[in-house]
Amino acid sequence: MPYLLHNPRCSKSRGALALLQERGVAVRELRYLDTPLSATEIDALLARLGSADPRALMRTGEALYAELGLDDPQIGRGALVDAMARHPRLIERPVFVHGDRAVVGRPPERVLELLGD
Repeated sequence: MPYLLHNPRCSKSRGALALLQERGVAVRELRYLDTPLSATEIDALLARLGSADPRALMRTGEALYAELGLDDPQIGRGALVDAMARHPRLIERPVFVHGDRAVVGRPPERVLELLGD
């Protein structure tokens, strides 16, 4: 079943969920702030996004990103993935996962790309 990495407090995340529901897409909400992803799950998500760069999934504008010094280009991939696992608010949202593909829903309409609409 397709799922959405979802934060109900985020307007973009709510918008993506509404778009999917309007089209009758059965989607499981994964509230990743309540149930954080493991480093292994984040790696799998990056593969579905088609990106080897963890920053493609990170909220680089988040104050915590700078506080942890994650903007340093010398920080390795593993350390970035581990940071997201330890601090899930660093993960961009929403992320729609459908089959073996995923897309960051910014803007929310991007989630429709995986539906073939």
